[in-house]
This record gives sequence, structure tokens and C-alpha cells, in this order.
Amino acid sequence: MARFKFTALDSKGKEVHGEIEAENQTVAISRIREKQYFPTKVEELSGGGGKPAKRAAAKGGALSMEIRLPKFLQGRVKPKQLTAFTRQMSTLVNAGLPLMRALRVLQRQEKNPALRDAVIQMAESIESGSTFAEALAAHPKVFDRLFVNMVKAGELGGVLDVVLARLAEFQEKAEKIKGKVKSAMTYPIVVLVMALVILIFLMTAIVPRFADIFADLMGSKGMPMLTQFVMDASDTMVHRFPVVAIVIVALVIIIKLLAKTKWGAYGLDKFKLNAPVFGTLISKTSISRFTRTLGTLMSAGVPVLQALNIVKETIGNEVIGNAVATIHDAVKEGENMAPPIAASKVFPPMVVSMVEVGEETGALPDMLMKIADSYDDDVDNAVAALTSIIEPLLIIFLAVVVGTIVVALFLPLVSIIGTLSG
Repeated sequence: MARFKFTALDSKGKEVHGEIEAENQTVAISRIREKQYFPTKVEELSGGGGKPAKRAAAKGGALSMEIRLPKFLQGRVKPKQLTAFTRQMSTLVNAGLPLMRALRVLQRQEKNPALRDAVIQMAESIESGSTFAEALAAHPKVFDRLFVNMVKAGELGGVLDVVLARLAEFQEKAEKIKGKVKSAMTYPIVVLVMALVILIFLMTAIVPRFADIFADLMGSKGMPMLTQFVMDASDTMVHRFPVVAIVIVALVIIIKLLAKTKWGAYGLDKFKLNAPVFGTLISKTSISRFTRTLGTLMSAGVPVLQALNIVKETIGNEVIGNAVATIHDAVKEGENMAPPIAASKVFPPMVVSMVEVGEETGALPDMLMKIADSYDDDVDNAVAALTSIIEPLLIIFLAVVVGTIVVALFLPLVSIIGTLSG
């Protein structure tokens, strides 16, 4: 019989250590579980009491080696997975489970390697004496400043379960809006892709054949202007494709590089907010995100200046970010929030008046959440309206493109038929 040293959690989440004899590791885990313990680490002792010979971790009722993949092989944590983790964490903490036990439970069932590895490391940090917020802050690629600061406020105020519930609600609403926009854009994108495929097929396979026929039949006679334009475009696509591809790739790279500069990002974001069709939708989404983030932080107990700094970094729009920085400076000087919001000319009058009422009544966080709910409804309506506009526009675009090519190909035929009749 081999002897095993184990580390486990009891029913209250307290860590216990001990040794047990068993035929193998699987039997050892079963016997540990019979004692109403949840084993987290089992080590076989060599020679009946020396140093550990093997190390394994028990997860989900079976023993598996604790292997951590390199970070580049783990992928990233998607917003949906982080939202599910936050909701589950909120439920477990609200049910009265100790923080360590809640993390161990989520560690066992988490399928995303990056998130599971982060949870394992967070549990180890907390065991070493770190706070939950400090453990979260060690993983900035998974948990942003909004998440960390809200948890920090929850820990200081003793309302971690409430803060986690608000965080989960915030993430769920953000994902809901994002999902509606993606769903609404699916059909137009499919139509646009099909239009491009048809256009490329016509320009690379059909038009060149007609070009050869017209060259033989028309001889030195010049082609109609529209036909010549289509033929030149087709010739460029067929014979100069590498040049066209390089130009497109270069433009994409230049735009991406510009977006990384402060003035370039500001210009692109300003263009997005003023875009003819999508500008209203982007503006409403950004205002909803601003008010909901600020309201969630303030309701969790984060100081207003710190909350504004976090909002500035997480808003994702340089124009609104600059406006938030101005609001922060004004509030720091002792002003109310409403005047600088109005002076920024980024937020509609309705937002200004509701913030003013919230400040006067002392219910600013609740008022900000109401503004966010109102703008979420506006985003839903804007998405529906945008979809109803885009679909016919894309169909008309496809009809015009295909119709132009067809007309361009028929014009020389009319000329050739007229010559033969004469």
C-alpha cells in the first residue's frame, strides 16, 4: 500500500492537510472524499514517508495532472465567458460559500484554458495573503480596471456579493446590446458578401470573354464609354490583382497605425460619431456605455473621480474620453457634473438635465442607470430602423452593379447589330 499526502477543502472551505494509505491515487481520492473533503492536491510519498514522488490535482471527481499551457496556446477570454464566470461567482458568494471554495468550484468546471489558469493563480495569490482585487489585478488581460475597482470597493464595503451581481448584470446588458447589433448586421453583411462575390465573378470570368469578342468584332471602332470603363476595371482586377491587393492591405495597415496615435484615434472616432447611417447608433451605444459604467461604479461605492478615470479608459471612444477627462477636471475643482457635460457638446440635453436632477436629489447613480436603460431602448429601435434601411439599400446596390455591367456589355452588341443591319 502506498502512502499519499493530500491537501483538501472541508465543507466550510477551510484548507486541511493530511496523509492517507491507499492502493493508488484514484482510491486515495475516493477515501479522502469519504471524509467529506474536496481534495485539491494529492502527492504520493516515496518510501512510505519521504519526499513526494508524484504530484497531481483532483478536479471534478477524477485525478488529472496540473498542467498549464503556455499563454500563447490558451487563447483569450471572450466577454461571454467572463460574464458567465462573474454570474457564477456572484451566485456562489451570495449563497454563502467562502471565496476560496467558490474559486475552486469554478476552477473545476471552467473549460477556457486562459480563464481556468487565471482562476488557479488567483486562488494561489489569495492563499498567499492577497485580496481578491489584488489577485484580479494580476490578470489585466482578463479583468479590466472596471472589474478590479468594483471588486475592491465591494471588499472594502463588505458587499462583494452585491458588487459581483451588479458586475454580472452590467456585463449581461452590454453583451445583450452587442448581440442585438451583431444579429441585425448578419443579413446585410451576407448580402454584401454575396454582392462582392458576384461582382468579382463577373469582372474576372465573364467580362474578359466579352472583351475578346468585342475586340474581334468591332476592330478599330471605339467602344462606348461605359463599356470601356468596365473593361478597364476588369483588366485591372485580372492582370493587376497583386497591385490592387497590396494597395488594399497598405490602406488597412495605414488606418490601423493611425488609429494607434492619439490624434488619429480621435479623428476616426469623430468620423464614426458623425457617420451618415451608423453615427447615431454608435453615439447612442457610447452614451449608454458611459452612463451605465459610471452609474455601476458609483453605486458600488467607487469615488466619483476614480470612477471617471476608469470610465475614460474603458469607454472605447477618444471623443467621449476627452469629454470625460474635462468632466473629471471640473469635478476635481469642485463643480457639479452637469455643467461640464453640457459644455462638452457630446451628450444630448436629456442626459444633461437628468444628471442635473440626479445631483440635486442625491440619486445620481440611479439616474445614470435610468439614462443607460433609456438609451439601450433607443439602440434597439435604432438597430431595427438601420436594418430596415440597409437591406433595401444593399439590394439596390447589387442591382445597380450587376445592371451596369449588363448594360455595358450590351451597348457594343447594339452597335454591332446596327452595323450588320446597315
